[in-house]
Amino acid sequence: MQVDRAVDAYLRHVAIERGLSPHTSAAYRRDLAGYAQWLDAAGIGDTDEVTADVVSAFVADRAAADPPPASSSLARLQSAVRSFHRFLAREGIATEDPTGRLRPPKAARRLPKALTIAQVEALLDASGPAAEDAAPGDLVGMRDRALLELLYATGARISEIVQLDVDDLAHGDVLRVRGKGDKERIVPIGSYARAALDAYLTRVRPELARRGAASPRLFLGVRGAPLSRQSAWAVIGHAAERAQLTAHVSPHTLRHSFATHLLQGGADVRVVQELLGHASVATTQIYTYVSPDALRDVYVTAHPRAR
Repeated sequence: MQVDRAVDAYLRHVAIERGLSPHTSAAYRRDLAGYAQWLDAAGIGDTDEVTADVVSAFVADRAAADPPPASSSLARLQSAVRSFHRFLAREGIATEDPTGRLRPPKAARRLPKALTIAQVEALLDASGPAAEDAAPGDLVGMRDRALLELLYATGARISEIVQLDVDDLAHGDVLRVRGKGDKERIVPIGSYARAALDAYLTRVRPELARRGAASPRLFLGVRGAPLSRQSAWAVIGHAAERAQLTAHVSPHTLRHSFATHLLQGGADVRVVQELLGHASVATTQIYTYVSPDALRDVYVTAHPRAR
């Protein structure tokens, strides 16, 4: 089969049958588009012409790019190519899978960047007023405070938060979150986030909703439309600037901070896994890794003959 047609068939498969998230599907589409272009430039137009040597040459070419890709990006690229060829072989579209010997690169172990508790508090204070301090007309400030309080209180992804409906809060002090693969999980909401949400729902959202078409979404923009992922990112960026935080702060920073602070407070890693919606505890265990500097500090403080 022609490579372009095979790529289209695979992308339909992952979108419909495997239920991958739109972001993952989009990443696979970009990776495989680059793969198809590379094959075309190499004079390969049919999937049966792809051999193990061809795949290895493609990966080596991408790894040698300037600047070099991150190991995580290269691993995702290899995963997309491997999954593509396995699909073709399984469906009988290609006679064999040429990626059997392909091994993913060893990813560098990096600690997630987390804010300190004091930095998180500064960020939240800079996002907008607390419920008891809010002026009646500060609609955006109260909405932004509720948004950031909920992100930190639940550790949810930004895409999960902006997709929330008002009905997802109908369970008292817990939140129903729809994660990757449309899997649902229940996450508790702390008192600070609950207070910020109550203020937003009673004093802000009704006014925003009157400005646009009816929407079930929890968070709305100033014109009444559902708050976009990009706008939510901007809210966090502006709050970080006002809080004078020098480190890069993203929605995932709050997710990392949520997990790190829970574990530092004694939470079990499997509980944190459930709260984050990780399919494997191995993904969550990166938060338990202790840096050499932290090890040294504890050693110097605790060992009787360290100094």
